[in-house]
Amino acid sequence: MSVEPELPKRPIWLTALPVLVFAGIAALFFYALQAGDPSRLPSALIGKPVPDFSLKAVDGLKDGGQPVPGFGTRDFATGQITVVNVWASWCVPCTREHPQLVALAKRPGVQLFGINYKDKAVAARRFLGRYGNPFVRVGDDANGRASVEWGLTGVPETFVVDGAGRIAFKYVGELTPVTYRRLLLPVIEKLEKPARE
Repeated sequence: MSVEPELPKRPIWLTALPVLVFAGIAALFFYALQAGDPSRLPSALIGKPVPDFSLKAVDGLKDGGQPVPGFGTRDFATGQITVVNVWASWCVPCTREHPQLVALAKRPGVQLFGINYKDKAVAARRFLGRYGNPFVRVGDDANGRASVEWGLTGVPETFVVDGAGRIAFKYVGELTPVTYRRLLLPVIEKLEKPARE
């Protein structure tokens, strides 16, 4: 009768090591996802003139029976603050942020332009017909080229342009009531101050 030699026992920490390593990696990924707030992405365009672009109107889009024009670089630097919102009918966050844009459109001294991103004209018209059209101008960016010039990372995105045609602010993502009140309105109010003084 042969007796098998007893194998040395593994320390418990060595057995748990793979689980601990996996948990550590998972925690790092979770932290990276939470810390990666896209709304805090810096923009190289801040303080610079709006890019050189021209967008035709969304085909068939009317407001009060009148065609809603497209726009381009020449429509800025008019002395008026302009908010440019990049949106699409297929964008769920665009639907959720729309009430903030409708409220902003009622603010005197601010004009609101929309860039309809990679969308079909019929879908854009249906969207604005259903939720209301806060835009005085809407450009059709069917191929997305103009939005790239603006430094778009995804829809929705919102820009504030001062009266001289320089980009003063960029917000990436959905404008919630909180971000509208805490981030967007203070920028607009700051730009309005010199005009009042």
